[in-house]
This record gives sequence, structure tokens and C-alpha cells, in this order.
Amino acid sequence: MFSSRIGLGIRRTLVFNRPSHRLYSILTSNLRRSHPNLPMANSLYFKRNLGFIKVLARAAKVPAYIGGTVAAGGSYVAYKVEQASNYTSDKVNAIKDFTSNLFDKTGDFLKGMGGEGSESTGSGGANDGGDNAAAVGATAAALGLTSDEEEDLEGEDEDTLIDQDDDEELDLENDDTTDEMLNLTRQMIEIRNILTAVDSQSETLKLPLIVVIGSQSSGKSSVLELIVGHEFLPKGSNMVTRRPIELTLINLPESASEIAEFPALKLYNLTDFQQVQKTLFDLNMAVPASECILNDPIQITIRSPRVPDLSLVDLPGYIQVEAADQPIELKQKIRELCNRYLEAPNIILAISAADVDLANSSALRAAKLSDPRGERTVGVITKLDLVEPERARAILLNRKYPLRMGYVGVITKAPSSAPTGAVGLFNRKKIGGYQAYVAQQNFEFGYFKENKDAFIGTTTGSRNLKKKLMKVLEKSMSASLRPTHLAIQQELEETAYQFKVEFNDRPLTPQTYLANNIDLLKVATKELSRNFSRNELRSLLKNELDQRVLDLLAERYWNKPFELSGLDSPYLSSEPDLRELSQLNYIDEDSYWHKKLDLATGSLTKLGVGRLSTSLVTNAVVTEIDNLVDRTQLSNHPMARKAVEEAAKAVLKSKYYSTADQVENCIKPYKYEVEIEDREWNASKDNAVNLIKEEMAQCDTAQSSLKNLVGGRKLQQVVTYLEKLKSQEGAIDVDSNEALGFSKNLIEKGKYAIFLKERAKLLKMRYLFIKNSKKCKSKDNKYQCPEIFLDAVSTKLTSTAILFLNVELLSDFYYNFPRKLDEEFFGNLTREQMESFAKEDPKIKKHIELQERKDLLEEALNKIEGVLALQRQKGEPRDSKWW
Repeated sequence: MFSSRIGLGIRRTLVFNRPSHRLYSILTSNLRRSHPNLPMANSLYFKRNLGFIKVLARAAKVPAYIGGTVAAGGSYVAYKVEQASNYTSDKVNAIKDFTSNLFDKTGDFLKGMGGEGSESTGSGGANDGGDNAAAVGATAAALGLTSDEEEDLEGEDEDTLIDQDDDEELDLENDDTTDEMLNLTRQMIEIRNILTAVDSQSETLKLPLIVVIGSQSSGKSSVLELIVGHEFLPKGSNMVTRRPIELTLINLPESASEIAEFPALKLYNLTDFQQVQKTLFDLNMAVPASECILNDPIQITIRSPRVPDLSLVDLPGYIQVEAADQPIELKQKIRELCNRYLEAPNIILAISAADVDLANSSALRAAKLSDPRGERTVGVITKLDLVEPERARAILLNRKYPLRMGYVGVITKAPSSAPTGAVGLFNRKKIGGYQAYVAQQNFEFGYFKENKDAFIGTTTGSRNLKKKLMKVLEKSMSASLRPTHLAIQQELEETAYQFKVEFNDRPLTPQTYLANNIDLLKVATKELSRNFSRNELRSLLKNELDQRVLDLLAERYWNKPFELSGLDSPYLSSEPDLRELSQLNYIDEDSYWHKKLDLATGSLTKLGVGRLSTSLVTNAVVTEIDNLVDRTQLSNHPMARKAVEEAAKAVLKSKYYSTADQVENCIKPYKYEVEIEDREWNASKDNAVNLIKEEMAQCDTAQSSLKNLVGGRKLQQVVTYLEKLKSQEGAIDVDSNEALGFSKNLIEKGKYAIFLKERAKLLKMRYLFIKNSKKCKSKDNKYQCPEIFLDAVSTKLTSTAILFLNVELLSDFYYNFPRKLDEEFFGNLTREQMESFAKEDPKIKKHIELQERKDLLEEALNKIEGVLALQRQKGEPRDSKWW
């Protein structure tokens, strides 16, 4: 760990003159050969001890003081090693090995140079400490820094220094980004995503992200694609970026593939980046041309072993003049949208082309307005190969338009004469995917290597851009941690108090809410199985068959014809030969009445009792389930009510046809002959008397309603007229109505009044006969008492049907319905559907959302406290610039 800090410290001391830079290359190459596992980044140790190296460099200028300086340097290194004794002993030994080897390598080099430093190094002590001191002193002497260059070094922002060995070959597979930086940045990105889920509009609950701005021709999209390593952003001749694209990059070193996700669209595990590009294009082009800009962002996450952990936002490019087919307020709308994202604490990535004067850069102009001091802005200069290297260097040196974080130069477009034949960042006609990215990276690397003298002291290349963005984002997020931590604490306290007052700290999630209500419905269904049993089924089916019996009696026995010329009466019997019902009281053997009863009995047994009874019970069960739903909170959810009803119907339907067939098979013998016992006859006699009595009551009710509707006097007038008309010889056509002028509607009501009057007489006669006649006490007189016999038949049909309905249909329903509920609600519903269902109830929605907010705030608070604890363990001072 010490040796990695030494490596980068040497690297950053060597960059200001060509000989020093060459020496650095030789030293680091030798160091890599002698220590192949030695990391060369994050030189925190030498950053803190840079002054010590400068002192040694000054001493190297005076030959008379070389020996003393080397000795002093050796003592200071020993002191520093002693001061760092908190590290394990093997780390200290690694430092000693490093300095000893460095002395050997550097001594050989200085001998070749013929400098006085070689004599000084040759007099080093025999012990390890002396060798180490001499090695560091020789290194400082070899640097040869002047006092003017030291002043430049102190004033120069270290982040703008070149950080790539020009002699080192490009290695895209093994990026030297440290795990320490990746972990910290990733944790803070996770915290930011949590805070966005809590409240995306909050100004206090947010951590910074990198906002990419630039004009439409500046290469903004190409820079983002360089960072990702794929062509994935929408392309087109017209304005195709119409919505902000919030891009989250997650580094997964162990991943074997690159995956893109659209969380809002529920699109996951996309490996085809052409499909990603098409999806982004479609989402942008869905914005109407009349609006052209929409503030609603598109969220996309890319997980890859080759991307850094970053949070970026791609915004629509600035324009100077609206096109003819674009709204005139487009320019202003783009600026307003960008300004929302450019507010602190977000980092501004201002993209400008090298072949355009920075004075005309739309990105720098917008950044200057939001960040006047240039403290949050990173300048990115594209198309460096289109200008002279000296002019490119002048831009990158950050002199004319200074930015605190400096500039980075990149090349995003290979020339048309390049071997790839590319016309853009990636040329998919010849090469595509990662190969195209490698080809572009090699072209960029080769260009900067060829012109390395011109770009000394600058930061160039997309690899260095990635590292810089990670470092900038890490520091910016770290600086926002403590105020955000305080804001989250305050917000959590307020949310917890509200949750306690309104919901008594009772936790609730969509899953638990749904499960509680389904459990209540299951319990209610179990109670239904005890209440809706055989007796209830018998009553339900018997009532239906009783009505069918009354219909048959009316059709075969009770409806006395009342015929009038010119009218088709709906109250006529279906039998044209309807003899006087009073004759039935006295007949003994008459084939007419025997045949009538047989026909009525056959109509009843061949009614289709199997399907009739099964449908009746099925509908009754569904109705009962609906009633049970009304007793739970599921009644507030139309989707849930429908799902429960569909589940009940599905279970009942699975047994519907088999149950109907079983019932029909069992009643088949009654279609040929029905044997009635005395006990059954007596029970049916009582039931028949009650049915006729109820029918009489209904007739009286209908007559009273008719009188109230028409009027008693007028109704009596039309009834008298119709009866007189019927009794006359040579009937008069009632349509003429010349005598009294009654309307056709009134004539119909008069006929209905006569029908009710005749029906009431017949019913009263049959009621008295069945109740009082001795003949109706014996089953042998069934032809004289058809009402009793038909009731007995319906009772037998009911008893037989109920047996199979209860066993085949209801028992299966009560067993499978609860399982079907679990399948419908917990097997088929997604997490999002459960949430949508629960939030149909406004009160439950508020409860769940407050619970979710509280949970997210607690999660964010725990993660921030974990990051802060990690910083304290690393010994970062309280007043550090990171805070």
C-alpha cells in the first residue's frame, strides 16, 4: 500500500519537463519489472509528503551538500516509516524493499548520466536504512526541479496533470481504478438512488450527479458512449434527445456480460445495445413535436465490468436557432430544463469542440451562469485531432477560461481515412460492439502518444476522463454527505412522528395488507360452509321448483280462456280444450284429466333439473362470496372484487358439467314413474295449500295495484263494457270503441283485471277443495289433486339433486377456493400489481406510502452512517475539503 503511494507521488513530480518525464518512465518501468504486483495509483502517502521530496530536489542542485542531503533524507524516510508503524510489519518491509531496489535502479541510471549524484549514492551505508535514504535522495537529486517549477507545481491543480504513461501500452481489460474508490462511489450512488425514491423533487434530500451539457454538434453523446463503451444513445437528423436520460453506471468486475435495464419500464437484462438505442429513440420520439421537450426523465442502468461507478444525466443539446418545424420557444425550454439540473450540488460536464472558439461554447456559457466560480465544472474538449496540437494544449492548460477542476481532452471521432473506415464513434457496418470500442480507443491512444510532447502537463484520453469523473463525483458526494445526513435525520423524525400519530406505528405493506384481507375472506368462506349447507340448498332449489310447479298448474289447469275479437290475449291457456276446473272435484276415471297430469309431470321431470339446480347453486355461491367480500376491505378494490369472483367461478366451473350430469342421471327414473309414500303425500298437501294461498294473495295484490293505477271507477267501467261485449250475440270489434271511447291500453288493463278476477275464483275453489276435501287426503286420488302430486314430485327431485350438489360441487368448492385465492393473488400478481391494488384505497395508500418513506429514510440513514464511519476509520480530518 505504501509503495503504490510512492509510485504516483514520483509520477506527479516528473511531469513538468521532458527529461524528468523520461526519467519517470524509466523508473516506473524498472519498478514494475522488479515489483510486478505493485499498484501505482492513489499516492496518498506521497501527497502528504510532497514537501519532503521537494526539499530533497533542492538539495540535489548543490553538489557540496549532496551527501548531507542524502543522509537527512534517509533519516526523514526512517522517521516517516516509524510514524506509519500502525500498518503491519510486512507493509514496512515492503517499503524498505522498494527503496532498496529503487536505489539500485536509479544508481545505474545516474552513473550513465555522469552526474554528481552518482558519487553521492555510492557512499551510502551498508544497512537497509542507509540504502533507503540514499535511494530517495538520489531520486530527488535526479529530478532537478527548479524553484520556478516548484511554484508552478504548487499552483497547478493536481487533477489536470497527465496521468498516463506514454510508453505504456493501452490495456482496456485491466483498468487500474482502485477498488477503494469504486466501493465508496458505488455506496454513495446507492444512497442517491434511495433518496430519489423517497422524493425526487426534494432539494435537500439529494446527492450530486454529473450533468452532461453541450451543443448538438459538440460530441456530447459520443463522450457518454466512450464512457460506457457502446453506442446506445438515440441518433437522428432531427432533435432526438427530447427527455433527460438519467444514466446509472455500475461496475461489476465479476460479470461476464454487459446488461442494460429500464426500471420504470420493467425491462431488465438487455444485452443487445441496438435494442437499448431503439428503446431510447422510441421513448424520446413519443414526445409530441408540438412540445419537443419533456421534463420527465428516462432512467437507464448499465451494469458492466468495464464501466466506472457513475451517475450521469444526458440533456438535450443547446441550439442557437429553432428550425422551421420546431416550436419557437424550444430554445428557451431547453435552457430551462438544463438549468434545473445544473443547480448545486450537481457536477457540470461541459462539452465543447476544439474547433470552435471556447468564447462561443454554449456549455461553458451555461456552466458559468450556474457555477460562476467554476468550482463544479469539468471541461471536456472533443475533436482535438481537428486542431493543431499546440492550440489543443493551450485550451487544455486551463488558462484563458479557467475551471477549478480543469479540462480533459478526448477524440471521439476517427478520421475517414482511418483503417476502421469509421464515420462516427462506432462503425457497425464493419466492426461492432466491444471491438469497435477497442478500435476507437487505440486510435485515440495512438494520437496522444504520437503527440505526447505537445500534451505534457494536460489530462487527455477517455480513460483519464473516467478516472477524473469518478474522483470528482466521489469528492462532491462526500462533501454532501454530512448536510444530507442531517437532512435525512430531520426528515425521518418528522415522518416517524406522522406515522405514529396517524397509524399508531402499525407497519403495513401491500403484501401484508393483501394477505390479511385474503385470510379474512378464507375464514368467512369456512363459516359459509357451515351455514350454506344441505338445508339451505334444499330450500333454494325447492323454491325454484315450486315456481315451476305453479307455472305448470296455471298453464294446464288455472288459466281460463277469455277471448275477444280483434285482440290476442296473453292470458289464454296453452291448451285450447280447457274444461271447467270444477269438474275435477267429482271425476273418478277420465282419461282427459289423467293425460293432463301425466303431461304436467313429464314437463317437470324433463325440465333439465341437473343443469337448473347446478346453475342455481353456482349463482347462489357466487352471490354469497360477493357478500363476504363486502364485509372486508376488499370491497374498496374493484380489481380484487373481480379477481375473487373469477376465482369462485373458476372453481365452480371445474365441477359444473360433471355435477349436472350426475344429478340428471339420478333423477332419470322419475321421468318414467314416480312412487309417492303416504308421509310424502301428507307433507306435500300442506305445502300445496300454502302455495295456493300465497298465489291468492299475489292475485289480490295485483288487483289492488291495477285499481290504484287506473282508478277504481274507470276500471270497473271498462270491465263491465268487456263483459257485456262478450255476452252479446255477434261480437263487436273492440278496436272501434265507438260506444264509450276506451283506448287500446285501457282495454288491455280491463282484460287483465278480468283475468285476475277469474284466477282468484279458481284459486279459492282449489284452495278449499285441497284443504277440506277427503279425496285429497289419499295419494290414490292424485288426478283430482294434481297440485299435491306435482309438489311431491318436485320434493323428490329436490332431495335427489341436493345430495349430489352437496357432495360433488360444494365440498370441492370449499376445499379448492382458498387455494385458488392464493394462486390468483400471490401466484399471479406481481409486486407492482399488489402495490397498485393496495393503493386503490386512499387511506391504505397513504399508510403504505408513509411506511415506505420511513423505511427508505432509515435505509439511507444507515448507509450514510456506514460511509461516515468508514471515513472516520480511514482517519480523514473533520475539516478536510471532502467535508
